[in-house]
Amino acid sequence: MENCDIQVKELNKRASGQAFEVILSPSTPDAKADFLLSPNRKKETSLDEIKRKLEAAEERRRSHEADVLKHLAEAREHEKEVIQKAMEENSNFSKLAQEKLNQKMEANKENRSARMAALNEKFKEKDKKLQEVRKNKEAIKEPEN
Repeated sequence: MENCDIQVKELNKRASGQAFEVILSPSTPDAKADFLLSPNRKKETSLDEIKRKLEAAEERRRSHEADVLKHLAEAREHEKEVIQKAMEENSNFSKLAQEKLNQKMEANKENRSARMAALNEKFKEKDKKLQEVRKNKEAIKEPEN
C-alpha cells in the first residue's frame, strides 16, 4: 500500500476494549473522499412497507391468539376427561358398594331366617315334650282317682 493515508477514528471506549473505525484515503484524486465504513443513515420506510409490517404483526398476533385458544381448549378438554373419569369411577364405586351392601343384607336375611327356623323348631320340640309331660301327668293323675 503505497501513498495511502490512513485515518483512525476512535468510536467509543468500553470496559471490554475499544472500537475504532479505519478510513483509508483514496489512491486516486477523483475517488469519493466521504466514504464511511459504518454509515448511520436510517432507511426511510414507505407506506407500503409500514402496511406490510402492520399486517405481519397482526398475523403474528392472530397466530399467537389462536395458539393460546388452542391450548385453552386442550386444557378444557383434558379437564372434562378427568371429570368424566372421576364420575365414572365414583359411579362404579357406588355400584360396587351397593352390590356389596345388598349381598350382606341378603346374607343377614338368610341367616336370620335360618336362626328363626331353628328357634321355631326348638320351640316345637319343647312344646311336644311339654305336651307329652302334660299327657303323662294327666295319665298318672287319672288312675289315682
